[in-house]
Amino acid sequence: MTKEKIMAKTSFEGPVRSKGGYKVYSVASSTGVDADRTVHDLGIKDTRRYYLEEYFDLLPGINGDLASTTESTNTPVSRQFEILGTNHTSALATYSATVAGMAMTTATADQDRMIVAPHLDSKQGAWSGVKWGTENQVHWECSIRTSAAIDNQWIWAGLKLTNVVELATDANQAFFAFGTDADNSGQAFTDFTKLHFVHSIGGTDYISVLPITVAASTNYHLKIKFDSDRKLTIYVNGIQYNVTSTSGSTGGTAVTAVQPGTVATKSAAMTNDIDLIPYIGIENCDAAAAVLNVQYIAISRLIFE
Repeated sequence: MTKEKIMAKTSFEGPVRSKGGYKVYSVASSTGVDADRTVHDLGIKDTRRYYLEEYFDLLPGINGDLASTTESTNTPVSRQFEILGTNHTSALATYSATVAGMAMTTATADQDRMIVAPHLDSKQGAWSGVKWGTENQVHWECSIRTSAAIDNQWIWAGLKLTNVVELATDANQAFFAFGTDADNSGQAFTDFTKLHFVHSIGGTDYISVLPITVAASTNYHLKIKFDSDRKLTIYVNGIQYNVTSTSGSTGGTAVTAVQPGTVATKSAAMTNDIDLIPYIGIENCDAAAAVLNVQYIAISRLIFE
């Protein structure tokens, strides 16, 4: 029987103050490693930052749903997010019977895609109306869950200029990606078991190969943080990982978790004043549907120092 944890008994008469925020963390039983489980990084919102969160209390639909004059079509869909892709339909964004959040299911032709993105129309919401610039100390995160069948598919999530998984399309980007094979992706990965982190600076690409074997029916919490020097650091399931400084558009460079007492290796400075857009997508690589559960997305940026 597991012993019940006792709450700390220290109490205060006034507010507890911290310059560095507050953290919720857990300890992995298999490794003993502390994992940061805090949403929005500091745990408590800072008046100097602007925050958005999306838990999909309304499911996203295709862009045309909002313009529909049919009430049963336009009323139930999200005002903030829409579905993009190839052979994508509103009906393919659903609630799962077993997993919190939204399930995105591709259609069944090879290379079908389902992508969730902020509405990019004018005055359609802060997710696209507010700018998430490389100079704004942006913090982005999401929680996703893989399906029971982790084959013949590509998954990507992060901050890009366009919504596609192909590495060569965007000159500036920062996103996580995983693919089970080389089909269709436009990614020149060589390890099709590991999670990758891709970032590009002015057309120069960097691929970090994380020591994480992507598994079926598994939750992944992904986080990207820009610092005041426009340098990136990344987290997966609360663990911080180093970012490669070796450029290249094929294969990638193996990176490690940041060890206690050491300083994380960050990216070089990203190109200044590039406004990025949060995207999460899944593509099937055969004639069978692929599923990705998206539980939430959160983002924040600096307002003032």
